[in-house]
Amino acid sequence: MYKILKTEGNAKRAEFETVHGVIQTPVFMNVATVAAIKGGVSTQDLEEIGTQVVLSNTYHLHLRPGDDVIYRMGGLHEFMSCKKPILTDSGGFQVFSLAKTRRIKEEGVYFHSHIDGHKLFMGPEESMRIQSHLGSTIAMAFDECPSARAEKEYVQKSVDRTTRWLIRCKSEMDRLNSLPYTVNPHQMLFGINQGAIFDDIRIEHAKRISELDLDGYAVGGLAVGETHEEMYHVLDTVVPYLPQNKPTYLMGVGTPANILEAVDRGVDFFDCVYPSRNGRHGHLYTKRGHINILNARYEYDNTPIEEGCGCPACRRYSKAYIRHLLKAGEMLGMRLCVLHNLYFYNHMMEEIRDAIDNGSFASYKKSMIEGMMEFDGEQEGARYDIARNWRKG
Repeated sequence: MYKILKTEGNAKRAEFETVHGVIQTPVFMNVATVAAIKGGVSTQDLEEIGTQVVLSNTYHLHLRPGDDVIYRMGGLHEFMSCKKPILTDSGGFQVFSLAKTRRIKEEGVYFHSHIDGHKLFMGPEESMRIQSHLGSTIAMAFDECPSARAEKEYVQKSVDRTTRWLIRCKSEMDRLNSLPYTVNPHQMLFGINQGAIFDDIRIEHAKRISELDLDGYAVGGLAVGETHEEMYHVLDTVVPYLPQNKPTYLMGVGTPANILEAVDRGVDFFDCVYPSRNGRHGHLYTKRGHINILNARYEYDNTPIEEGCGCPACRRYSKAYIRHLLKAGEMLGMRLCVLHNLYFYNHMMEEIRDAIDNGSFASYKKSMIEGMMEFDGEQEGARYDIARNWRKG
């Protein structure tokens, strides 16, 4: 059950009730690809930094340890000792990322394992069966993610096939949820809107999949080659055509600025590997923008990554110490940086929810984006692209 509690413009503050707990939205989902956050971060750590939802990867877990192993261990929640909701993607993005070895047919996709090269097949039914074995809270429908720069004729054929696949996913999910030995008989299904950067294809697809009355709807196929302006235009175009009484999920996005802009356009759910991936390399998020803690300027810096931050790294350790750990190759340095970035994202979402509750999201967005525009000589301004993309609220 999805309930909107407050709105400010197109921004929504809502609750989404699941069998594994109520999710407060807007929400950032922490990416635990193989049932773990890279960087030595445990499920307990995630709970302590305010994580609401964990996202795991169907394709990777199917390869190892194998979805049959996880099924026999009682499902993904039991396997990784997670008390929070878990969303599993469908394996569809691997169809995009493994483009050199794939063959897309009506029945599904033939490709090769990135681990040992053995042949694999995944279609809508296979994806649903794997995700049912995993027992996640939310399963994503199997789709193809065409390139943002693909020809329109190809995109149209791909989207039509994705719609047919979605119907098959729904039918198979209904069947699996009715079986007596299903790990999670209340597993939800989210459909995915595709269409690259073509407004007419996106809108028509949104209308068609909305008719299926799914548990939620995602906007996919973004952050795969288009500009920020094009991504925001797609959201402006397609979100109004998705059911307003269901949660909206923007897949694989993004930077703090991307999230603020997307919330302003009515998006509820987000996921991205940026905070953990960048953290492992010493690239850290703050309200003043992005810093690289490996820079020499922090060698004698006895202050935390960000003053006032409540993450485990900032509460106790200095930039100088964390920089030393990374330079020395100590795992603790990577772990502290990942924890800080994940805390930053989760805490930002909490502040966004509070701002919408208080009717102050426009001013919060403005202050956050202006703060992240403060350059200190080392930041990657292009990463945020704020000056060009900020739509004044």
